[in-house]
Amino acid sequence: MKVSKKQRQPLLIAKIEENPFITDEALADAFEVSVQTIRLDRLELNIPEVRERIKNVAQQQYDTVKALPIEEVIGEVIDLELDKHAISILDIREEHVFSRTGIARGHHLFAQANSLAVAIIDDELALTVKANVSFKRRVKVGERVVAKAYVKEIGEDRTIVEVKSFVDKEQVFHGEFSMFRQEQ
Repeated sequence: MKVSKKQRQPLLIAKIEENPFITDEALADAFEVSVQTIRLDRLELNIPEVRERIKNVAQQQYDTVKALPIEEVIGEVIDLELDKHAISILDIREEHVFSRTGIARGHHLFAQANSLAVAIIDDELALTVKANVSFKRRVKVGERVVAKAYVKEIGEDRTIVEVKSFVDKEQVFHGEFSMFRQEQ
């Protein structure tokens, strides 16, 4: 989608409004320009880098995690409504992958999803009783995993949480977590 700067900049704003977590690299690919061109456009338009955009979205979250300290959630929680839904982001770095293949170790994807399932529970105590998970495709170093959790069912002492993780729009992980909660 090669366009002039004048045409590109409004499209850039729209793309970032649609997905505030999009990276400069993905934008550069979408507009068929260099990453440096995207950075210059962002500076000119006073659009912060992706890390700052993530923090801004996270500051708008409605609730606070109760069942564990926020720093114990794997990934960065950017949206949370207790007993309803939550979203976290995990950037896959060298320490998350097998050195020979550059493929993420499954326990990191599981940990992101499981800790999000704990975080979504509106209780001081939440523990995973059972998990049914499947990995849909390999995740590589440099990819961003967005985990989305939804409370499917709240029972007397159990809550069922479904977590789907995506790289871009492609699902890479699915889990259904049966969570024990102290009170209801």
